[in-house]
Amino acid sequence: LDDNWGETTTAVTGTSELSISQEEVVGLGKGIQDRTQDFRRYLPLAVGVFVGLLMVATPLVFLLLPAVMWPDRLQACGAACEGLFLSIAFKLLILLLAIWALFLRPGRASLPRVCVYRAFLTTLTLLLTMSYWLFYGVRILDDEDYHGIVQFAVSLVDSQLFVHYLAVVLLELRHLQPCYSVCVIRSTDGETRHYNIGQLSIQRAALSILEYYYRDFPLHNPALLSASKHRAAKHLAGLKVYNSLNNSSSRAMVAAANKRKDSAHNELYYEEADYERRVRKRRARLVVAVEEAFTHVRRMKKEDERATPSDIMDVREAALAVFPSMARALQKYLRTTRRQHCHSMESIQKHLAFCLVNNMSPKAFLEAYLSPGPTLQYGSERWMADQWTLVSEASVTSGIKQGTEFLLRCLDFSLAVTVKGIPYIRLTEEYIDPKSHKFILLLQSETSV
Repeated sequence: LDDNWGETTTAVTGTSELSISQEEVVGLGKGIQDRTQDFRRYLPLAVGVFVGLLMVATPLVFLLLPAVMWPDRLQACGAACEGLFLSIAFKLLILLLAIWALFLRPGRASLPRVCVYRAFLTTLTLLLTMSYWLFYGVRILDDEDYHGIVQFAVSLVDSQLFVHYLAVVLLELRHLQPCYSVCVIRSTDGETRHYNIGQLSIQRAALSILEYYYRDFPLHNPALLSASKHRAAKHLAGLKVYNSLNNSSSRAMVAAANKRKDSAHNELYYEEADYERRVRKRRARLVVAVEEAFTHVRRMKKEDERATPSDIMDVREAALAVFPSMARALQKYLRTTRRQHCHSMESIQKHLAFCLVNNMSPKAFLEAYLSPGPTLQYGSERWMADQWTLVSEASVTSGIKQGTEFLLRCLDFSLAVTVKGIPYIRLTEEYIDPKSHKFILLLQSETSV
């Protein structure tokens, strides 16, 4: 092929007004996908709100409908109905509080599929309500005994409370007992964590693992990984394979390559050691600079105690005053460790002011910069919270089991998850007779005891 094929190739495009470009097609597909995702996200919420309102309003309608349609035909039930009214009122109040506590919580994530248990509970609630409506229309609506109608409404509220109890068991209690051990491995640097989880679907297990990831895994640093790969690749560049061994020049090239191969690990070792030495040197300079700055702040505090109120500096001003003395050392250390993009100047000054307000030591201030912290410690723009993709051969709504494997893919890396069952533990008891610990000491006259 010609090396300049990209310059000579002609692309034929349509000139009609009805033709659209590839970018427009991609934009149209993205718009349709966004609308589909919004529809899939808000449809379960709309259905849940509708079923919840229908469930709460149905007992009240059962009580009000006969009194509105034919009040003259109803038989008064007196104090018995008033007691049942009070029971319905308190049960509905408890049910509303329980629904608020379990369902009306801010969503933590958007899952690819509908939760099976939520769909089952919504369907069960809808079937229960429709069954009561059907029985109410056929047998209760024409009943002139208002006391029986009120008791029918009370039985509906009791059934709704039992359904909510079932929801608590399925959604909150079932997965609390650990049943599986999951191994989570980050693809780029091999960072590994192990967690115990309960009976969950694959998508719910993925959500729990991501929450653990933001809490436990150190922040992913592509710059540090790229530098390490560059150092290793530079020393492996001389490892070439030669097919021709016919002349002396090729044999000399192979000998030189083998010699470089033998010395590659030494060069890599000394370069890694030199990098660690530079990191320790920058760290020592940073520690000294921070300790001097904090000593200066303590000296300023003692002077402020003897100064007039108009001359006293607030914490923000003190942080701005001492920050330049440590800024250069901190900047060099962060650049050496490839973490300068993780900390902005504003965040460093804010952290410094926080440490000064709470009278923290220099070591407490440096802890955030000397070692990489968990992802939640940094700004939300580095979390990549809306860029995760769940890759699984099995259906994401199916439950996890022994040997389940799936992948959580992000923009720069992925998390490989392997599930293993916690073994069944058989614990037996062995009885030890207390008399078995007793012994007899026989004393002889010849001994000194």
